[in-house]
Amino acid sequence: MLVLVRHGRTEANAQARLQGRIDLPLDDVGERQADAIAAALGTPDLLITSPLLRARQTAERFGVEPVVDERWLEISYGAYEGLPFHEVASETWDQWRGDVDFCPPGGESLATLGARVVAACEELRLQAAERTVVVISHVSPMKAAVAWALGVDLGISWRTHLDHAAVCRIRMTERGPSLLSFNERVW
Repeated sequence: MLVLVRHGRTEANAQARLQGRIDLPLDDVGERQADAIAAALGTPDLLITSPLLRARQTAERFGVEPVVDERWLEISYGAYEGLPFHEVASETWDQWRGDVDFCPPGGESLATLGARVVAACEELRLQAAERTVVVISHVSPMKAAVAWALGVDLGISWRTHLDHAAVCRIRMTERGPSLLSFNERVW
């Protein structure tokens, strides 16, 4: 089983800001979420985390040494990092939603993010078919992994929502990945 976990909440999340690669710690709510997720999911056979602090702090709650994998980093919002969502022009949002190759100034496109996440998922297929693999990541990589599991265009990301500390479960079968849960709240 591949279990994807979005990190607990940060101050930027609470303020509805585009966080991207800004490396903030969990806030008090995020710490409680991380504790609850680890308690609910138990000890995985393999724990993987994004290198960003909020993901590593969530992973620490599991009590096992995680493997840090940069492919699970959040998308880079470039010039928009740190901005409140409402300060990004509606034309920019329209362009972003309409084109997975759109790249914000100094940032990363959804297509680029998708390529690195799909590579990580493909690498984990065999292990996740036989063991429980938990990946602590971020909203955009998790949505990319779900799109991979469903065999759909990455543009579906704009039509889905993941809460902070959400869980998605993907079962690996002989016929390929199968999405079992999305935006599951275990805390």
